[in-house]
Amino acid sequence: MKKILGRVLSLLTAVALSCTVLTTVPSPVQAAYSVPVNVEAEACTLSNGATVATNVYGTEYPGYSGDGFVWASNAGTITLEVTVPKSAMYELSTRCWMYLGNLGESRLQAISINGVPQGNFYIPNRGGWMDYSFGFFYLEAGTAKIEIGSSGSWGFILYDKISFDYADMPDLNIEPTPCDSKATPETKSLMNYLTSVYGNHVISGQQEIYGGGNNGDSELEFKYIYDKTGKYPAIRGFDLMNYNPLYGWEDGTTDRMIQWVKEKGGIATSSWHINVPADFTSYKLGDKLDWTKCTYKPTASFKTANCLDKTTKEYAYLMLAIDDLAKQLLILQDAKVPVLLRPFHEAEGNNNTDGSGAWFWWGSAGADVYKELWKLLYTTLTEKYGIHNVIWEVNLYTYANSLQWYPGDEYVDVVAYDKYEGSPYTWKTSAATTAFLTLVNDTNDTKMVAMTENDVIPDIQNIVNEGAWWLYFCPWYGDFITSSKNNDPVLLNTIYNSQYVVTLDELPTDIYGSEPSAGVAGDLNSDGNFDAIDFGLLKSYLLLNTPINLTNADVDGNGQVNALDFAYMKQKLLGKIDKFPVE
Repeated sequence: MKKILGRVLSLLTAVALSCTVLTTVPSPVQAAYSVPVNVEAEACTLSNGATVATNVYGTEYPGYSGDGFVWASNAGTITLEVTVPKSAMYELSTRCWMYLGNLGESRLQAISINGVPQGNFYIPNRGGWMDYSFGFFYLEAGTAKIEIGSSGSWGFILYDKISFDYADMPDLNIEPTPCDSKATPETKSLMNYLTSVYGNHVISGQQEIYGGGNNGDSELEFKYIYDKTGKYPAIRGFDLMNYNPLYGWEDGTTDRMIQWVKEKGGIATSSWHINVPADFTSYKLGDKLDWTKCTYKPTASFKTANCLDKTTKEYAYLMLAIDDLAKQLLILQDAKVPVLLRPFHEAEGNNNTDGSGAWFWWGSAGADVYKELWKLLYTTLTEKYGIHNVIWEVNLYTYANSLQWYPGDEYVDVVAYDKYEGSPYTWKTSAATTAFLTLVNDTNDTKMVAMTENDVIPDIQNIVNEGAWWLYFCPWYGDFITSSKNNDPVLLNTIYNSQYVVTLDELPTDIYGSEPSAGVAGDLNSDGNFDAIDFGLLKSYLLLNTPINLTNADVDGNGQVNALDFAYMKQKLLGKIDKFPVE
């Protein structure tokens, strides 16, 4: 105990900070830490059974720093206060050891800041001490009370050090080259546009109902949005599930996709809830089944791993299903319609790598099989059928082992995340920034990250404040968008009419042309003109790095936005030049 108290006194003297060390009785924190914080866990306030230790039940855990580590048993909590110097994004991280279970297994730990839950985090067992980030948080200037192991945590984890500092925010500057080197000109042009708005705007989207729902009214959600906002979403979500070998029927999905892109000028995205026979053992290839005898859930008779073996019935069935999908994609390709395709979505389901938490059959054999299944679909469509009008989207999650489900950069253009209340916690209108930045960092900021499904749309101001620039949002159909419990109509109107949100009427008319443009050169507020307001926005960007339409701001066309563009804008406002010297 004397050693521990001595260390605290040393910390107080060296950095003029104060923090109380506890073993079994908590004491009040004397002062707040200053950023950056990098302290021993045992130098913080401990409560609810968290104790300083050097072993647990006689088992040693060597390699810790300081005089010991904190053993957070069932409800053990570590608390510290930090002086937040300015409103900004911050990162909280730790050096820890989750020692229970087998390697790779994880336990949920909860974080709260100033009493507000910040999410549930699954820390894995890596067999030793590891560095773990709890993610990124936007905090207002003032004092922040950080609680690690707050209500809901599973505990039974060792903490060695706690760190808190400014977040290292990504550039979000993505190369516009699709992963498919043979992508069609229209697909390349769409990819160019998407990467140009990523990091400074969010594209609005909405999923349509499928299978004849809404009494056949596939426009219900879109009319609702227009009624509340005066705008239509730029992206429309479809599903190609009804084109299948079992009960497939023509529900007009492909025609609606063509109409949305060619007539409305919108962007199409599609998932693929491909079904298998619920009783695959008695199924004969080519048989037609009623949809009630089909499922996209895991089923014991359909062995997903067999899809990788060309000698199996599962492989033969998968090829039939891919053939049905390919026919529709070829129709779209011939019509010069690109599509953001999200097949085999939400594969991981609940936190796992072995398929035990899978919601769908394509994830039921685990991460390794899933990745090969994705590659098989990719190569079959691109090489056998010559389909090159696809921008490839893969769903990932932010659990400890989620990255193990990633097929690889060469097969992916966009990383997709589906955000629902309670998954993994109640998001409300937050920007879900930790989820966004986790996925950005998982792919080393080389892939765009999109919110491909959601109920509550994040408040756009939260997105702007926190730099969580999701490529687009796309609420599911029905009550997910039309119920005020999920999306308040007033906030929906604010979001759709924000200068940072792209709606259907704001998409470039030549978005699928060989040289897509984001609109009028110098028009930074998307009102169709260049004026003094745009000049002021560029000034704000250069001084404060506020988000703007970088494509329109590059008035000299040299690929950069800098003081030269500012000078050209000034000359045009003064009448010294008639047009921007776009190269």
